[in-house]
Amino acid sequence: MTAVAFHFNVPDRRAYTCRLLRKAYRAGARVVVTGESAQLAELDRLLWTFEALEFIPHWRGPSVNELPARLQSTPVLLTTGHSARFGHEVLVNLGRDVPQAYGQYARVIEVVGRDDFDRDGARGRWRQYSAEGCPIERHEVGG
Repeated sequence: MTAVAFHFNVPDRRAYTCRLLRKAYRAGARVVVTGESAQLAELDRLLWTFEALEFIPHWRGPSVNELPARLQSTPVLLTTGHSARFGHEVLVNLGRDVPQAYGQYARVIEVVGRDDFDRDGARGRWRQYSAEGCPIERHEVGG
């Protein structure tokens, strides 16, 4: 069963996601990030600039089906059309809905900001994961 972790009250979702991906990369985890195309484009830009002396190897594209064979070992994939077919075990969801086929991953991380729109969407996703029997962890990020 896929484990789900909600990270609530994140003051800056983009910066937090960059730090989360840096931590995962350093730990050797392979991560897929999904969400709206504009969110992923901004995250792609930030991954190049958020830390001056560091780089997190990543690839961004519309679908993992577009991933060139030589890049299949890339530890971080940013895509709206996700799949765990290349051995990525963690899915970070920045989108409004529960990602289709999230059950292919060992772990899903939901990054939830402070605004009401984001929190309302997270409540719906929590209910869906819970109804499907997923174990859920709650992490409060900001006070």
